[in-house]
Amino acid sequence: MSLSEVDRGRAAWWAVGAALGAAVLYVVYSFVGTIVFGVFIYYATRPVYQRLRRRIPQPSVAAGVAIFALALPALLLMTYALLIVASEVSALVGNGVFDPTDVPGVDEDLIELLSNPEALLALDWSRYLNFGTLQGVFDSLGQAVDTIAFLGTALVHLFVMLALAFYLLRDGGRLGRYVVRYADSDGVLEAYGRAVDRDYNSIFFGNILNAIITGTIGVIVYSLLNVFAPEGGAIPAAALVGLLAGVASLIPIVGMKLVYVPVALYMAGRAVAFDETGALAFVLAFALVSFVVVDTIPDLVLRPYVSGRSLHVGTVMLAYTLGPLLFGWYGIFLMPMLLVFVVHFVRIVLPELVAGTEIKPYAVDPSYLTVGGPFVYGDVESDEE
Repeated sequence: MSLSEVDRGRAAWWAVGAALGAAVLYVVYSFVGTIVFGVFIYYATRPVYQRLRRRIPQPSVAAGVAIFALALPALLLMTYALLIVASEVSALVGNGVFDPTDVPGVDEDLIELLSNPEALLALDWSRYLNFGTLQGVFDSLGQAVDTIAFLGTALVHLFVMLALAFYLLRDGGRLGRYVVRYADSDGVLEAYGRAVDRDYNSIFFGNILNAIITGTIGVIVYSLLNVFAPEGGAIPAAALVGLLAGVASLIPIVGMKLVYVPVALYMAGRAVAFDETGALAFVLAFALVSFVVVDTIPDLVLRPYVSGRSLHVGTVMLAYTLGPLLFGWYGIFLMPMLLVFVVHFVRIVLPELVAGTEIKPYAVDPSYLTVGGPFVYGDVESDEE
């Protein structure tokens, strides 16, 4: 076989590889929000999965428990909190940026019922659990084809997110070892992957998950508090206050106090101005619940899992802020991911590339490259092969 024939064969295979790579990139681009959120679910559930693996020998069972017993209920609870927020925003600004009634088959009465905790608590569910009601529901579903298509698409995206997180939990260690074995003879990729994984864990589990949990708790707790509020003393825009508290938790040190302290002062001033003693007691309850349930408990639960940060706080804050503006809703996940890739490329790889010397992956402090994630050896994931 001549050299030209070998070169033509290799060129043909490189062309096939380039075409396949382009197809994969197109799929990732088309579903980038779903994939990024799936990666977030993986990092959010990985500490729980690693604890379960010490008690459950089968990795598939441990991953399934972590996903379907923890992640799925949390997603449903977060969706309900967003429904309450959407209803409140719609009531404040009218049919502006988002109107849930634009979804086929969804009307104002249904939104008002589902987003009102007081109405849900007082609802007699036995009225709806009968054959006639179920028959009416099925008839309505048969007529609302657009709604079924919308819900079906949402369920497909949800399935992809959970499936991606499940297989990363179960097979992430195997995938990391495969990449290192066949594409990383010098150890550069392993060092780079460990550094990236460490900061992903800090960003996704330590920061964003804390914000989501805090925001969800805030929306539901404040909405329930308003059920017991005295006349004229309710929390203003309770769901929005809860959501903003979750967003403010991304700010170091002061965090959500920037939200609930001014709201408590406003409520106290309003109660004093109208001489309402009962309203002052409600303000005290609001402040106490905010500090204990919304602020302190999520922080105490999540902080032991966060092993410190190596990224500059300012750059992370800019990533959180600019990401949604640039990419949309999933930008709050995607922009920090890109930031971590860039920071560790500049820190580990770029100096040797600029100097023209051999890249030495452990030229930096090896203690910084902590154990964790897909690039793991000797932990609970090592026995999954």
